[in-house]
Amino acid sequence: MSRHRTSRAAEALAAAVLLALTAACGSRLPESDFEHDDRSPAPTRSAREPIRVGIVTSATSPVGGNVFTGPRDGAKAWFDRLNARGGIDGRRVEARLCDDGGSGVGNNECVRRLIDEEKVVALVATTALDYAGAPRVSRAGVPDVGGQPIGAAYDTYPHLYGVHGSEAPRNGTPGWDGKLYGGTEVYRYFKREHGARTAAVVSYNQAASAAYARLVERGLRAEGYRVVTEQVDFALPDFRAVAADLKQQGADLVFDAIDGHGNARLCRAMDDVGAQVTAKVTNVQNWASTVAEDYKEAPHCRNALWATGSSRNYEDTGHPAVRAFRDATEGLETHSQWQLEGWAAARWFTDAAESCAPTGITRACVDAHVGRARGYTAGGLLLPVSFRPSPEPPATGRACLSVARWRDGEGWVSQGDMNRTCFTVPRLAYEP
Repeated sequence: MSRHRTSRAAEALAAAVLLALTAACGSRLPESDFEHDDRSPAPTRSAREPIRVGIVTSATSPVGGNVFTGPRDGAKAWFDRLNARGGIDGRRVEARLCDDGGSGVGNNECVRRLIDEEKVVALVATTALDYAGAPRVSRAGVPDVGGQPIGAAYDTYPHLYGVHGSEAPRNGTPGWDGKLYGGTEVYRYFKREHGARTAAVVSYNQAASAAYARLVERGLRAEGYRVVTEQVDFALPDFRAVAADLKQQGADLVFDAIDGHGNARLCRAMDDVGAQVTAKVTNVQNWASTVAEDYKEAPHCRNALWATGSSRNYEDTGHPAVRAFRDATEGLETHSQWQLEGWAAARWFTDAAESCAPTGITRACVDAHVGRARGYTAGGLLLPVSFRPSPEPPATGRACLSVARWRDGEGWVSQGDMNRTCFTVPRLAYEP
């Protein structure tokens, strides 16, 4: 049975909410219209010259340091191990890093330098808070392999391949006529597997946070939940009052549209008032080994944290592909799901480049290989990824889900097989 991946609206929007909450003013350059394809292959190189790839990361940004560096670190670890084993067809892979500072101006400069000066064959594991350079990448025909879908770029432009795939036409307009679609599989999971019936959604009184919260509310109501909405003042949030109401309302689940610092304070308030829930649900960005420290003042809430995503739990070392990742990243101080997804993106580029080696590793060849993906998994690290466009947005879709929960002393513990935790769910439209 084919699995049509439903867009993970939570993953795509969470970082955008963080940006809006931490930076009132942006510096994004106007995006050029998508007019034509002036793609050019990377210059032909001798067998001994390195293969250059670019990794664009918002390593420094208004959101804070190290928030978006996981995919970069995972990709670098893959390429280091690959080079130690001889590279691709005897050629080393040179990963050229660029920190765009989390701004549109910086992103455009990174894209310009990597494409025009460094002559990279591809971008890999892009994690950009403001991907203003996406139109330029697309026009140049440079494949962007395994990027994080923080904004709408990976559902808008050809030659951009998000790490979780896309069914959108990708013809220069986001999604289908400017609308993207998210499924309700996360809410279905907790309803079916844990009997949840009442869900709370916590947001700030800020436009982006409130808009994201409304999207979550729609999905919960579509799955038949009783929804409790909680909004706090962004400048002076009273999380204790929210926590007290969550307890009174008998919430089974708590979802949020607030930043990481706010989440830690909310969890502490929940512990203080004795508000216990089946799950405090977070997303792949917070699926990391830093939980014990981040939530050190909220042990009960901490042990109610659940994360959902589209990739295999980085703690599942019984799986050979995960074990290879963990062995190669043993020296890192922390581990995260985004690191694993960056590793998977670099592996994806490598698979494409190796297939091109007999005829030449060019932008066009790598692009064609990745674009033909029909169920790519990076050796079992990802749910099957495809880029087969659907002319119309399906009203429903079959979506599978990777689920883990935090346990002190154990870390993130997987909950079932991600390839079997699947649902046919409605798809709801939203504007990016």
